[in-house]
Amino acid sequence: MESLNLNVRVDANDKKGFEQFCNSVGMNVSTAINMFIKAVLREQKLPFEVKANTFDETVYEKLKEAELEMSNTSKRYSKEEVLESMNNIIG
Repeated sequence: MESLNLNVRVDANDKKGFEQFCNSVGMNVSTAINMFIKAVLREQKLPFEVKANTFDETVYEKLKEAELEMSNTSKRYSKEEVLESMNNIIG
């Protein structure tokens, strides 16, 4: 199969941000664009959403806050209370 170059003009900040995003999900820009094109052709629509994983940092901060709060009280929490609280944080 013949490969061709595709030249696209984008804002410099958007390009930099997209490159950073691609790196954060373990791929390069060319791979991401090829995935997008193949999915559009297959589905005949914009078929998917890919997000960077910001979950870990946010959850870690919330869990540290909860740990600090728990260490500053004499109340003891049940397993169910802890799991419910974690589920609320993760949401």
